[in-house]
Amino acid sequence: MHKKLMIVDDDPDILISIRELFEAEGFEVYTVPCGQDCLDELEHGFKGIILMDIMMPHMDGWTTIRQMVARGLNKGNIITMVSAKDECDWKFDDLKDYIRDYITKPFDNRHLLQIVKGYFSA
Repeated sequence: MHKKLMIVDDDPDILISIRELFEAEGFEVYTVPCGQDCLDELEHGFKGIILMDIMMPHMDGWTTIRQMVARGLNKGNIITMVSAKDECDWKFDDLKDYIRDYITKPFDNRHLLQIVKGYFSA
């Protein structure tokens, strides 16, 4: 299986560090700084794992996922939320069927790799 990963985060340092981490492991990595760019990549056929930041300007991660579901763009993708918040808030409840994991920042790179690689063996 071809390993594709999309990182959706408005922090350029996070985009770069996660990209380098996963490219070194043989992943094809897409980085986008906002929810709208994520939706655009999905419209162009992206299928794989999506690491979605929650707090972003213009369109937060929750709104992005709602748009994905409304357009059928969530199909064939594994979505993991990444956030500085220690726990999910009420907005998560109606989306829990579409989200595989919730990872808090800062995270350990080895742990993140282990989680994402596990998606391919499940």
